[in-house]
Amino acid sequence: SRALGLSKSLLAFLVLLKTLAVVLASLPIAAVVQHRPRRAMVAKITGLAWGLATVTSGFVANVWGLLGVLLLDGASSGSVDTVHGPLMMDTYPTQIRLRVLSGYRAFLAAGTVAAPLVVGFITGVLDMSWRAVFLITGFICLAAVVVAGRLRDPGFGKWDTEKVREEVRRDAGVTDQADSGEIDLGFFEITRRVMLIPTIRRMLAAWSAIGVMLFPFYTFLFFFLDERWGMGPGARSVFFAFAWACTLPGLAIFGRRGEAMFRRDPARLMRFMALLTLGIVVGLFIGVTAPVFPLMVAGFCLVLVTAAILQPAVGMVAMSVVPPKMRPHTTALLGIFLAGVGGVGGVLLLSGIDRRFGIGGAVISLCGPILIAAWVFFRAAPLVPQDLDRMIDDVVEREELRIIQSSGTHLPMLACRHIDFSYGQLQVLFDVNFTVDEGEMVALLGTNGAGKSTLLRVISGLGLPSRGSVHFQGTEITYLDAERRLGLGVNQIPGGRATFGPLSVVDNLRVYGHSLGRRSHDVSRGIDATFDAFPRLAERRNQLASTLSGGEQQMLALGKSLILSPRILLIDELSLGLAPIVVGELLEMVRRINANGTAIVLVEQSVNIALALVDHAYFMEKGEMRFDGGAAELLERPDLLRSVFLEGATKGMAG
Repeated sequence: SRALGLSKSLLAFLVLLKTLAVVLASLPIAAVVQHRPRRAMVAKITGLAWGLATVTSGFVANVWGLLGVLLLDGASSGSVDTVHGPLMMDTYPTQIRLRVLSGYRAFLAAGTVAAPLVVGFITGVLDMSWRAVFLITGFICLAAVVVAGRLRDPGFGKWDTEKVREEVRRDAGVTDQADSGEIDLGFFEITRRVMLIPTIRRMLAAWSAIGVMLFPFYTFLFFFLDERWGMGPGARSVFFAFAWACTLPGLAIFGRRGEAMFRRDPARLMRFMALLTLGIVVGLFIGVTAPVFPLMVAGFCLVLVTAAILQPAVGMVAMSVVPPKMRPHTTALLGIFLAGVGGVGGVLLLSGIDRRFGIGGAVISLCGPILIAAWVFFRAAPLVPQDLDRMIDDVVEREELRIIQSSGTHLPMLACRHIDFSYGQLQVLFDVNFTVDEGEMVALLGTNGAGKSTLLRVISGLGLPSRGSVHFQGTEITYLDAERRLGLGVNQIPGGRATFGPLSVVDNLRVYGHSLGRRSHDVSRGIDATFDAFPRLAERRNQLASTLSGGEQQMLALGKSLILSPRILLIDELSLGLAPIVVGELLEMVRRINANGTAIVLVEQSVNIALALVDHAYFMEKGEMRFDGGAAELLERPDLLRSVFLEGATKGMAG
């Protein structure tokens, strides 16, 4: 800082920008490697960039040059958590993964121990300047990149999901690998999918709480050693080197025992992580309140050892419950929640506490977030085996469907299997199975609150299930965005919300037509077809949609299907609140749409209307599918229909 004339506050700001670069670079790096196995290539490129940034630091002459180097340093460092962990998970067999992750963390700790010794040797023994330090360490890094030149990416899921697929094919007597035919999820679709996993959500919460402690801890410990124990720069360097050296045997012991623990019961490892976080609290309390120097050293060494062991443990659990292709996104999110959420929040929190209660009070206040993290880890333990089983079941189901599809066996156009869905903590769908064949028209019946509209939201992509899968024409679309499903031919008319009120009738139709990027000529032709089918809309073509009657708004909503020509149309409460004559017109148009080859799912509370249109019906009650069969068979189930008729009668009496 003296060589460049930088104040401490400016230097701290530059370091903060570097930290933000590390955090922000992690997700773009995850996007680069999400579809193709090129993590090894990215690791080597970013390692090369980091080495060059370190060498360049030795030639920095002003603050702008330093800023550029720090940003490059941070951006290239973003690949460490994002790429390295997932690459090791796919490179090594499942039975030694935690040992490998612990060994990797031990090498980082060894580097932390060796770094001040190397710097001291260069500046003290060799009597060189700080610029020489950056040049020499940068060339050491570049040499390491050359050594890693033979690093290769083994592909996604070599030792776990691919093994499961091989076993499924072997059980089915199939030798050839079936073509996946999958639609690749986009970056935000993958990120959203990861965030739906219960274990991941809780681990992110716990990891951010740990970040509140971990990031400001080293800075505050630096000042605590100075103010409380009068330790100068040299003494502090020896202290940190000794503390990091203590993590090496801890990681070595944990690697093997933690691996056995995870194989025996994954939930047990999560509970052990809760105990580790409590160990951090104990170490903090001992270190701050210790009356003698050796006890203080023991306390803070306990903090560093337990924190070091936590990192491979968290990575192991988090990367085990997500599909292999999504592991880089998972580790990137962990880094963001640790540094971006917890770290920044911790600095802001502790700076205020330091001014009021001093450095000791600031360090003690770190115990609060750690206790929260321990509680979250402990409560999340039962979820780990559930999420592991769910992921394996998903792999098995996908492979079985591939085998069925490759054999030429008939598959339904739409298949929802074992769907669970929740609004927050309130679960509204329970193990729902639902299928629709090509060109079929089915009715989905049930009382208010049965989950009919929620199931349509899951099919159209407006809601994502917590469990289960949605397949359309043999391809999984469970986590595709709604607009991508629209392009595949899945279209929904939501009840009472299917038009844009401030737009005119013709502009509504134009919006529908251009939603798929169609040419103006095709859109105009679709609009003309809609006006031919609904002359009343043609008369009101320039009228605002919000001024139309309820029946006319439903006509406009049905006009969307004429323009988009979907493969399947989901209609929610078509007849709700409409006059019988209007309902008759709409039903006739539904028949015409179905006759043109579009499959239709009709959600209705009116049994008479629904069964007059369809031959196949489903009946839902309290989020569960109670009936699946012919319409005539449903009429023979008064136990189911009574609830619908009673609800209708109640509404009629209220009216």
